[in-house]
Amino acid sequence: MKFEYVSYIEATPEQVWRALTEADLSAEYWGHRNVSDWRVGSRWEHQRTDEAQTADVVGTVLESVPPVRLLATWSAPDETRADGPTRFAADIQSYGEIVRLTVTQENLADENEREGFAAGWSAVVSNLKSFVETGHPLSRAPWEMPW
Repeated sequence: MKFEYVSYIEATPEQVWRALTEADLSAEYWGHRNVSDWRVGSRWEHQRTDEAQTADVVGTVLESVPPVRLLATWSAPDETRADGPTRFAADIQSYGEIVRLTVTQENLADENEREGFAAGWSAVVSNLKSFVETGHPLSRAPWEMPW
């Protein structure tokens, strides 16, 4: 089972890539820092922006082709699943002055997990889009909005 989300952003592929992979930029719109050197085989961490810098999500970079494709595993730090971790992909395609960002989360356990990723990714990508296009995230964290 997988989830896929597509968004169109007025930006260059490099701007979107940096927003996803540079720790200080991801902290601006995500509330977490994506920390890694983004080389194949490297560990990555989705760290809170507080003093503790707790990693809520960890993984391994499986593919890294700046600025067009990133593929990595995704799991809670202590999570072990029989079928392995979920995988996250970001595909960035240029089209003139805009890009199409396609985010895919696959190897999902069930519909509940798919719904959770659907809610999370739509909020994060909306905030990323606002941040890249205007230099500011949305005025309120979209993931905090009640359903």
